[in-house]
Amino acid sequence: MQSPTNGAYAAHNAYLAAELRLPTNWLDYTILGIYFVVVLGIGFAARRSVRTSLDFFLSGRSLPAWITGLAFISANLAATEILGMAANSAQYGAYTVHWYWIGAIPAMVFLGLVMMPFYYGSKVRSVPEMLLLRFDKWAHLLSSALFAFAAILIAGVNLYALAIVVEALLGWPQWVAIVVAGAFVLAYITLGGLSSAIYNEVLQFFVILAALIPLVVLGLKKVGGWGGLTDKLTAEHGANFTTAWGGTGIGSANPLGANWLTIVLGLGFVLSFGYWTTNFAEVQRALSAKNLSAAQRTPLIAAYPKIFIVFLVMIPGLVAAALIPGFGTADSGYQYNDAIPYLMEQLLPNGVLGIAVTGLLAAFMAGMAANVSSFNTVFTNDIWGRYVQRGREDEYYVRFGRLITVIGVCASVGTAFLASSFSNIMSYLQTLFSFFNVPMFVVFIVGMFWKRASAKSGFWGLLAGTVAAMVNYFWIYKQGIIGIPTDQGANFVSAIVGFVAGAVVMVAVSLFTAPKPAEELQGLVYGTTSPGMSEPPAAGDDAWYRRPALLGWGAVVLAAACYIPFSF
Repeated sequence: MQSPTNGAYAAHNAYLAAELRLPTNWLDYTILGIYFVVVLGIGFAARRSVRTSLDFFLSGRSLPAWITGLAFISANLAATEILGMAANSAQYGAYTVHWYWIGAIPAMVFLGLVMMPFYYGSKVRSVPEMLLLRFDKWAHLLSSALFAFAAILIAGVNLYALAIVVEALLGWPQWVAIVVAGAFVLAYITLGGLSSAIYNEVLQFFVILAALIPLVVLGLKKVGGWGGLTDKLTAEHGANFTTAWGGTGIGSANPLGANWLTIVLGLGFVLSFGYWTTNFAEVQRALSAKNLSAAQRTPLIAAYPKIFIVFLVMIPGLVAAALIPGFGTADSGYQYNDAIPYLMEQLLPNGVLGIAVTGLLAAFMAGMAANVSSFNTVFTNDIWGRYVQRGREDEYYVRFGRLITVIGVCASVGTAFLASSFSNIMSYLQTLFSFFNVPMFVVFIVGMFWKRASAKSGFWGLLAGTVAAMVNYFWIYKQGIIGIPTDQGANFVSAIVGFVAGAVVMVAVSLFTAPKPAEELQGLVYGTTSPGMSEPPAAGDDAWYRRPALLGWGAVVLAAACYIPFSF
């Protein structure tokens, strides 16, 4: 898939503004206004609970599992999920289910059952801080810098996606949409810190569902139900377009441009585990839980709605592809990212339209807030507080955290337009994940399961994995050294290359450098424990729904069962 030129893209946006303008009225804007008032109200209410830096950055580690679990899934249910996965479905078909049932659920269960005891038990405030304890300051500094940079890029994706959608649907200029959304996110995070972000993410989760469910129902009705949808797509794109595994044999052609091996290893293992287990924008929600049991249950509670959300984001993309032949190509006049806006304009009446627009804004704001709140935590604690201004009073770091939030939002406005060269924003996001999350994951996984991994191996493994993934994407793929059919296929390969390169370099460096003393590895390597990892269960924590292992395996079994109808 080739990226459009800037001129073509500008012309396309002008077309959108004319063709997809929504017939909004006072009712729709009233619903939108009420939502913004509630969002700011939550920010002001949360401000009263912010007394220390722990309150601002991790909600004082006091939140119940159901709150953090919904915030965990809502932080992911953003531009990545809604526009991106609908675009994926319009372009690649039912292969989108892989991003959920193999590309999310196993990694979320692994995070809850295996990794959260290490994160929560060590009392770290961020994911990069874990590398400081396991390796050394160089691995910590590099991981902090890479994560802060990636967080701003991803926040920019959400702002950019919001701007093009709001311009198309409501007629607002892009700069107005960016400023309004950025200002509201800035306001409630600056006021209430992570607590404000999390409680707003819980609200946003339900608003997003209220927006997507009518779109799915009316879309299926428009195309004659699921049977009518699959018949039209099969006739237009072939039988493999409506299956999960059809045509994925090695050497076979399929819309995704990837075979079963790159799907399982590249997406199901490397990209998936890299994102869900080391992305601090997600892990931060679990670290804010009130105890270890609640922290473990956070990603497991989130896994259950994640299993079914695929239908809410995949079906609109499939419906758009069925209604307009060649949807996403130059002849159709639409990009793949236009699937959701197109259906909103075609199907939704006033009132429901207001809820849908509010849901889209909520999704973009949730994604941006998750990345900005994680950015301010990492930059304040892991970079500024660790290497620039050490040992200052607690109030100073709260003030600086608010200041860096302002800077982060402004920076994300600048990075928003980097996403404009991708007609499928999911491709852009997966590219970022292969560069930044996968190398961090390989450092974590080797360090967690291999005691011999030396302190110096963390830095060199992280650097090698990042560079190798970028070389594969920008040189081997973009320069045509090796033919890879699609951007997504290239992302899977880049992820595998980055993982292997990071692991090989870590092993090589470890063999020639001294390991850390065994007493410094307690609670940081599998098979060792720390006091926080062995805390006794609280009263009443023996109920089945409070058992992380039972919840985790239940999610895996349910996800596996959902694969069956889409397998062939």
